[in-house]
Amino acid sequence: MEPTKATVQLVTLRNARSPAAEAYRSLRTNIMFSSLEQPVSTLLLTSCASGRADADEKSAVLANLAVTFAQGGHRTILVDADLRRPRQHELWGLSNEHGLTTMMLEEGALAEPPIVETGVEDLFVLPSGPLPAIPADVIGSQRMGDVAGVLKARASFILYDAPPILAATDALLLGSLLDGVVLSLRSGVTRREDALRAREALERVHARILGTVLTNAPREMADRGYGST
Repeated sequence: MEPTKATVQLVTLRNARSPAAEAYRSLRTNIMFSSLEQPVSTLLLTSCASGRADADEKSAVLANLAVTFAQGGHRTILVDADLRRPRQHELWGLSNEHGLTTMMLEEGALAEPPIVETGVEDLFVLPSGPLPAIPADVIGSQRMGDVAGVLKARASFILYDAPPILAATDALLLGSLLDGVVLSLRSGVTRREDALRAREALERVHARILGTVLTNAPREMADRGYGST
């Protein structure tokens, strides 16, 4: 079978036994058991700064994480709520003609969400759809809550991709609606003051911060031990 674009780009599909893929499975486990009193089924992953590399990396992190949830037997929907620079349709090689904005604007789309198969069992993607003039107005509307409720009823886990926190208010608006937020930080790139500002912004809207993901870290001894082949 011809490899899909996602198979080539995502380590959880390209090399499922690698230390990097195992790290994503560990992240999945930590999220699932972050609090037995407050289970997490809807999750936002975002970054701090607005650089292109940061934005692209947080989208790839979320796509890999979504794969691990699906591989664990959980029906999962990956939602591209980055209505400024969407990347999930590119990662998965999908059309972006319909998606989240379609659900926001068309009544019938609530009954039949335009989610699409990825080729990974139990994993579906809701692309961003056509980009609106003012994304924050879309994400902050009452309709967004309705959409989130519809999606939550259709899968065990709903994972949302959103713009960087310090670049727009979208992630804060969405994070306040969901069960938890994870911040993606780039080793040697993300500034400490930016991470602190992002955390404070999330706390102001009473978003539940589950933790952080550190990417671009030195591999050091990662290839040794049980994860190696």
